[in-house]
Amino acid sequence: MTDRWPRYDLLTHRGQTTPDRTALIDADTGREWTARELDADVDELAAGLESIGVSLGTRVGLLLPTRPAFVRLVHAIARLGGVLVPLNVEKPTDALAAQAERADVDVLICGAETAKTARELGIETTVSVDPIERVASEEDLEVDPLPSADPDGFVPISRDPDALAVILFTSGTTGEPKGVRLTRRNLLASAEASAYRLGVAPDDRWLCCLPMYHMGGLAPIVRTALYGTTLVVQREFDADETAAVLERFEVSGVSLVPTMLQRLLDSGWVPSTTPDTVLLGGAPAEEALIERAVDADVPVYPTYGTTETASQISTATPAQAAANPGTVGQPLVNTTVRMLVDGEPAEPGEVGELVVSGPTVTPGYLEEDRTTEAFDEAGLHTGDLGYRDADGRLWIEGRRDDRIVSGGENVDPERVAATVREHPAVEDAAVVGLDDPEWGERVGALVVGAADPETVEAHCRDRLAAFEVPKTIAVADELPRTASGTVDRDAVEELLSSEQ
Repeated sequence: MTDRWPRYDLLTHRGQTTPDRTALIDADTGREWTARELDADVDELAAGLESIGVSLGTRVGLLLPTRPAFVRLVHAIARLGGVLVPLNVEKPTDALAAQAERADVDVLICGAETAKTARELGIETTVSVDPIERVASEEDLEVDPLPSADPDGFVPISRDPDALAVILFTSGTTGEPKGVRLTRRNLLASAEASAYRLGVAPDDRWLCCLPMYHMGGLAPIVRTALYGTTLVVQREFDADETAAVLERFEVSGVSLVPTMLQRLLDSGWVPSTTPDTVLLGGAPAEEALIERAVDADVPVYPTYGTTETASQISTATPAQAAANPGTVGQPLVNTTVRMLVDGEPAEPGEVGELVVSGPTVTPGYLEEDRTTEAFDEAGLHTGDLGYRDADGRLWIEGRRDDRIVSGGENVDPERVAATVREHPAVEDAAVVGLDDPEWGERVGALVVGAADPETVEAHCRDRLAAFEVPKTIAVADELPRTASGTVDRDAVEELLSSEQ
């Protein structure tokens, strides 16, 4: 399998094989780079990085939002054989410092918008990809610019497919984010499997408006470079502007989280002949959203994936989504998914834990104890619950550690949330367990919409067992979410706890 994968970094090969194809477009400025031009830019960046000590195995933190410079740096670090460590620019300084320490970051790269935070992390070698005058607002917060260096004669490093390529932190919807180690094999196997499911054409253009420090935003950088297609980068999602970008640049594919698709549809977006692929992941998509997308002729591909598997595990086609709203389809090629109940295979329709194996699966976490806990001979225990129907389609039912135990009774938060959403005045809902001195845990629900807590409780009482009915209910303008679109359950719990 590895013989057909590029020996050097992907852009080195792309610059040699299809130099005149458009490789990158900045949607905010309209600037375009051919593969040859992008390759030359990356050579200059790589030479500059090499001059500050980046080499084989150097761990390079990126503290940058989604922008073309992020793309160029991903390729430049790969060209030197470094290890990419994307850091979430939305996190507070102390959390970033802890992650940088856990990942043993040697060099930190920032931009104008993140220079102050970068300097406060205290990493000795910290440089900016932006000019010094744009980042030096205070003398003690100065960040030196990445030095220029002559790229002539630069030779890219050949990589072992099992060499560490990326350290990526999970969203951390509950508890501390995990540091996931991903190899070059993981990234390339994921890109290859995705192509088999979604299809690829030479003139494809993929829009990335997701945060590139998460897997959903990083994966298109790898895929488009491997395929020789075009990556269109939009710095920030905005329903109206993103709809315009999709048309203006004749985008054929886009990665979205459910909230983004919801806002696009709410804005009145009606797709033209493009895009032909809307990859919907990062968080569970409600059946109502899938049905609405199908009715609007949006070519939606609901997908289930994890950071630990370098993105997609299973993806439904638009036809499957239309016929079976809620499914995430069958697993991708070379990916094996087992449903286990107490260590035994689940029957069709029986809910079990998803255990995944295959070439996309991480070799483990930064911490050995977390790796030991998550892996056994069956593969990676994802902690996600779901079932397989008679036709092999997967259905995701939530997470094992989200289960609520109230007075000795097991409560499925997704079942309760689905019931709450059936109320005509409820737009969305999240259900979590709250500490309770009498019952151990009690059910709490955060609701978006015009319904008041009393009517939501009465609605649930008519449809759920007494122990499943939310005891604490609050109304919010929107559900707190992580950058990848997943409901931030810790934040929901904090909001509901304040209602006591």
